[in-house]
Amino acid sequence: MLTTKWTQAALAGLILGFLSSNAITGSYPTAHTVIWKSTNFKTILTWEPLPTDYTYTVEFSVISRDKQRNSNCIRISTTMCDLTSSLTDLNACYVADILSEPPLGVTSDLTEFPYTSSSRFCPSNDTDIGRPDFKVEVNNNKKKTTLHVTDPLTALFDDDHHQLNIRDIFLGKLHYKVTYRKNKSTGKKVFISKSSVMELTDLDQGESYCFNVQAFITSRNINKQLGELSQTQCSDNDKHSIFEVYSVGLIATAIVLILVLIIITAVTIVCCRRKKTTLKTEMEGVPLQSV
Repeated sequence: MLTTKWTQAALAGLILGFLSSNAITGSYPTAHTVIWKSTNFKTILTWEPLPTDYTYTVEFSVISRDKQRNSNCIRISTTMCDLTSSLTDLNACYVADILSEPPLGVTSDLTEFPYTSSSRFCPSNDTDIGRPDFKVEVNNNKKKTTLHVTDPLTALFDDDHHQLNIRDIFLGKLHYKVTYRKNKSTGKKVFISKSSVMELTDLDQGESYCFNVQAFITSRNINKQLGELSQTQCSDNDKHSIFEVYSVGLIATAIVLILVLIIITAVTIVCCRRKKTTLKTEMEGVPLQSV
């Protein structure tokens, strides 16, 4: 009987010891430097620091509504959470909490875990718009230049799994701002268009022009109205200089060949003249033979 009681006590001690070894008391470090990073509605929440003996769980919600969780951001050991598919109401504003929690399989005596809240994030107004691609087309009579802009794709899809572009989302609020100048000139002009196809007719005929395009969303706050500037593209120039038509190396080679030909020609002429002069002198020095 005594042995049985001792065995039960030992077993209880082992269980208590096991539970104690898998339980953590006290608090955890809280996250800091919480930042929303979003481009074309690809939205990721980041923070610091990397956890050591704890994990993070992200809770998010439309402001003043119930909190939700993304299944990929529960008890994670990283410092980022992709919330692209979770922020379904693009016109709403969201906040997120990053909770510091024990690792999976570990219990804690805390009833509420420490957390850090993010700033508010409104997808429709706050996501950055990436640079657009475009093509430059000059018509045959060189009097009209047309820019064909490709609306940037977003990270969002409709119910038919069709990937949406920024015009699908912003509709008539989307404009494009074109900044253009004469090639090799610093003076700039600006043109605003509601369309993705823009015709410019005030350009000097035969001149080369360089263009940059960026999305312009008039409904946004002023510091978020413009998207990323595109790469520069220039139209062709009918008045090409020799340096634009031929490479510097080819021009240098041609110059050297011309100089060599000139030198060879000059040497040849000089040698011929000397030969003629010598021959004439020799002939004048020979006495006439008697008949």
